Amino acid sequence: MIKSMTGYGSASFENSECKLSIEVKTLNSKFLDLSLKLPKAIQEYEMEVKTLISEILIRGKVNINFDYEENKKEEVRYSVNSVFFEQYFQQLKSISANLVVSDESLFRQTMQMPEVLQQKEDTEDARISLEEVLQTMRKALEACDKFRDREGEVLYGNFVSYIGVIRHNLAEVAKRDPERIKGIKERIEKNLIDVVGKEKVDQNRFEQELIYYIEKLDIAEEKVRLESHLNFFIEALGSPDSNGKKLAFISQEIGREINTIGSKANDAIVQRLVIEMKEELEKIKEQLLNIL
Repeated sequence: MIKSMTGYGSASFENSECKLSIEVKTLNSKFLDLSLKLPKAIQEYEMEVKTLISEILIRGKVNINFDYEENKKEEVRYSVNSVFFEQYFQQLKSISANLVVSDESLFRQTMQMPEVLQQKEDTEDARISLEEVLQTMRKALEACDKFRDREGEVLYGNFVSYIGVIRHNLAEVAKRDPERIKGIKERIEKNLIDVVGKEKVDQNRFEQELIYYIEKLDIAEEKVRLESHLNFFIEALGSPDSNGKKLAFISQEIGREINTIGSKANDAIVQRLVIEMKEELEKIKEQLLNIL
């Protein structure tokens, strides 16, 4: 079944340390055009994330938004170096032995000595694992892919409708064809008589030339090929796989046959039917740009 390249999906994950929300938006593109900017905390998983995206979405302009928050707890940012503290304290106490200095005062002084109070280094330990990131990513991508499926169902109905109009007009062209040929013969004969006069027309030679001319305007083969292309298009629509590029190639062949019928028409009614077929074909081509 055909699948649209327009899609949307989201998913989120939360544990005691962090929360990750992922939002996926896709539009049509000839290739996989990926816009991806991972939060610093999960940048190390970039290759695995890109691989998963290409496996599920395959093609299209893909924009992914990550919202990552850490549930930070209040932590002590400084620590006391007990070795330095004891050494400084004992030295100060020894120096002030003959002075009236309280231990409390010595304590405050010792805490101000170099390297007694040390700032803790920030740790970069991952608060979310690769498996958790990929599971959340997969949920968002699969939600987007289902959205594409639903959009594809709508487009499927549109394509069937467009092909139906072309098929109807082709049937009308076939009905009109005998009258078209008759009208061409009558016009040629009338023009010839008007120019040279009826008595000077060599009927045998006229019939030979007329047959040759009518053969050039014959559209029997074009009608058969066009009908075949229409059937092939519907068949490709119902394929289990999404065949956007294949459908585009078939639509080109449909257009070629419609144009040839139009160029050979020499009939106002057939020309009108051809124009209507071209209008439907343009609708098909426009919407095929969004098919995976």
